[in-house]
Amino acid sequence: MAKLKNIIKQLPEKDFTSIYDSLIVSNAEKSAFLLKALRERNVSDTRIMTDLEVNANAYYTLRSRLNLKIEEYLMEQLESPRADVLRKVANINEIIFTKKRAIAIATLKKLEKDLIDYDLSNELTIVYKSLKKLHVNSPDYFHYSQLYNRHVAYMLALDKAEDLLADYFKKYGSFLLNGDESEKMGLSLLLREMQNVANLYESHRLFVYRSIMLIFHRLFVEPDENLQQDSESIEDIFARIQKIFESYGLDSIYYHLNLVVEFLKLEYYNYYKVYRQAEKHFEEVNDATANLLTNYTTFVFPAQFLISKINRELRMGTEGELYQEAEGLFLDYEADTLDIPRHVIYFTYKTLACYYSGKYEEGSKLLNSLLNEVSLKKYPYIALELKSLLALFYALLRDYELFNQLANSIQRQIRLFEKDACENILLLIKILKIAVSEVKKEKTKKINAIIPKLANIKTPYFAPTLLIKLDEKLVGKLTEF
Repeated sequence: MAKLKNIIKQLPEKDFTSIYDSLIVSNAEKSAFLLKALRERNVSDTRIMTDLEVNANAYYTLRSRLNLKIEEYLMEQLESPRADVLRKVANINEIIFTKKRAIAIATLKKLEKDLIDYDLSNELTIVYKSLKKLHVNSPDYFHYSQLYNRHVAYMLALDKAEDLLADYFKKYGSFLLNGDESEKMGLSLLLREMQNVANLYESHRLFVYRSIMLIFHRLFVEPDENLQQDSESIEDIFARIQKIFESYGLDSIYYHLNLVVEFLKLEYYNYYKVYRQAEKHFEEVNDATANLLTNYTTFVFPAQFLISKINRELRMGTEGELYQEAEGLFLDYEADTLDIPRHVIYFTYKTLACYYSGKYEEGSKLLNSLLNEVSLKKYPYIALELKSLLALFYALLRDYELFNQLANSIQRQIRLFEKDACENILLLIKILKIAVSEVKKEKTKKINAIIPKLANIKTPYFAPTLLIKLDEKLVGKLTEF
């Protein structure tokens, strides 16, 4: 909330009034009240909720929508001069066919300068193509031909970089669910290819694209410890990106990529356990969760935020708040069953939110829905992980018949893998079988003897079972038969 409050307080009076009036006109009185309260009053969130007569979940949704409204307004202000330049590019043929040659050339030269300022490479190729035609009988024809060819090549390099970025994060999702070494090698090869493309031109945009991939790779695929000491530090890369964003303040792509950079900063500080710094970036990313998950999959792997968020709540002991917050968090999220890694992590998040709120029936229905909705043949480990979570729900619901069927099925499937591949699942099933057995003697002691072994396991793939807090509360629930 502090981030939103700071933005509102720093809005020029003209912009604040415009946003406030637009909210009133659109009958969004509560959003208008919240906007005014955050700007003019120094009161707590609880007081504002009381004044608005809304609960915490509705308040969260309200502030998210207000944040989105402010972003849309600011974006419109950014786009105005840029849109004017683009309209002029669209009218180039009118200039060529209706203006005298000298005026047409002067107009195109001015347009060239504006396009360079906005870094609009695609449109620059149109200008250079037109200037080339206008100089067909001039010695400058060769000069504009070279500029045209260079910008076509640069435009193709940018397209290649964006394709590599999208391909990288698609493949990362598969790697996250499988932990396969060959997929890890494939990610390293994509990073190398991106670096080769970025080295072709002195381009700030290629630098930003390369940096996004590089930072993510160093945090989640090949940690910093494995890199050479002379590699550029991640903090230095962030500083260079920030300078680029400030230099091209009217660039719409950079405006949106600010959210990606905030997310990467959050993950950077999480990686090094500098949690106080991480919190400075958490709220902005958290407020934009649905937008990040829906619209940024080709620029980063946004579902990673949900995993980090669960770990954050577990660290802070606030995992019980996940369920209440989820409704507002995913209000504008568009689920996509074709993007299996993102879909699995999204459902896992909602399932664990149910678990930590004691809503075991709802959690089991979500898991069954997911397992029936998507095919996980390509991801056998995550399939077993989700079935193990379902077995936990069945055990807590005292549905012994379904539990035994599922637990036996899981154990049969694990025999097809290497012994150590699913040790965490084997230990969890062992705990659950002790809990549901008819032998009541020393259940708690036996379970507590296994928990330390399970707590120390790390897997090369995403393991939702390791996000289950193995504490006295869980042991008590499992043994109160």
